[in-house]
Amino acid sequence: MADDYVRRTAITRLAVDDEQRQLLEKTISEWKRGCQLAADIAWDTCNAKSDVQPLAYDDVREHTDLGSQHAILATHQAAQAITGCVERRSNGKKVSKPTFTAPTVTYDTRTMTLFDDDTVSLSTTESRVRCPLALPDADDGYQRQYLDSDEWSVTESTLTARDGELFLHVGFRRHKNDTERNTAEDGTVLGVDLGIENLVVTSTASFVSGRELTHDLSEFEKVRTGLQQTGTRSAHRTLRQSSDRELRYVRDVLHRASNAVIDEALRYDCDVIAFEDLTHIRERTGASWGHKWAFRTLYEQVEYKAEAVGISVKQVGSAYTSKRCAECGFTADENRPTRSDFRCQKCGSEANADYNAAKNIGMRYVRRGQQSSRRTGDSQLALKSGTVTPSGGFTAHPDGFEAEFMDKPNPLRANPSG
Repeated sequence: MADDYVRRTAITRLAVDDEQRQLLEKTISEWKRGCQLAADIAWDTCNAKSDVQPLAYDDVREHTDLGSQHAILATHQAAQAITGCVERRSNGKKVSKPTFTAPTVTYDTRTMTLFDDDTVSLSTTESRVRCPLALPDADDGYQRQYLDSDEWSVTESTLTARDGELFLHVGFRRHKNDTERNTAEDGTVLGVDLGIENLVVTSTASFVSGRELTHDLSEFEKVRTGLQQTGTRSAHRTLRQSSDRELRYVRDVLHRASNAVIDEALRYDCDVIAFEDLTHIRERTGASWGHKWAFRTLYEQVEYKAEAVGISVKQVGSAYTSKRCAECGFTADENRPTRSDFRCQKCGSEANADYNAAKNIGMRYVRRGQQSSRRTGDSQLALKSGTVTPSGGFTAHPDGFEAEFMDKPNPLRANPSG
């Protein structure tokens, strides 16, 4: 959301011992319970953000091990999610109660302190822990531009547990200068491509396979056609039952896929999720009617789930995203010899075709921001290895945050539990 500040996030791994890790992981677990408890209590009665804290705070304190400030922050997190649902419901759209499964916990200036010796003190469910930030050896690491600057101040941050490591996403902000005022907030963009072979591919090289969905949609269609041809009353009853099963199955697949997109956006601290315009996606992909409905439903699910966590969802023009080289910009039909392969005829770059398209989609939104009079043009595209700007400026993620960058698919498990 636009305000009087420019906001940035610096990600760094924490160097913790076993005792500190256990305390922080327990705090994350209790945080998720606290957020869910607050949402459960406030879901049927609260219509405004300010209503949640006085209603749910005492219960969160009583039924979790969270300290007082983290209990307040948990009610705020639940309130943010509920407020998005209330607005969606007021527009006549179907909503479901928010669930909190991501392995994260929010910190503010009362629960986190950064020190000049590159250590951080974090509140837990029992006591504070103080541990080093695992910063790059080089003094010019991108985190330094915020940590060593008097211009940037620490604001709300998040701690994330993943693959046995703990990562602190430190939030910073500074006042906008005169030329930046009254502009939309710039930030990090996640590009998303939708398709048949791969249902979802992100600019961070994460894939959700579409093969199972395509196969099952085809099988459902065969059953439906056979029952319609039979034409008996029993066949019509069976057809209704089959259609209901199909709908439940597809919605579950899309629910898990949309959760995967949101998790990826949160993992990379993205402010915007960019899709291509869905208007003519059936013609571009050769998709069935069922796929077209699935694409639209998936987009809508991502849209309302993203709203609950403060992320914008946008669409950009779809022209040439599948034929344009994301590395050099050369565009030609010959760049895509098969559905899955992309080979630039100019620079020789090779990639999965859907992944190349996802990067083009995200960068198209970033470039659009540069050309808008309402933005400062300071956006960046999220990649697996770091972030990149249209001018070619690249900032690597901290060591250990992600595996070495690859153009090959890195399957993303669409886990319903997040």
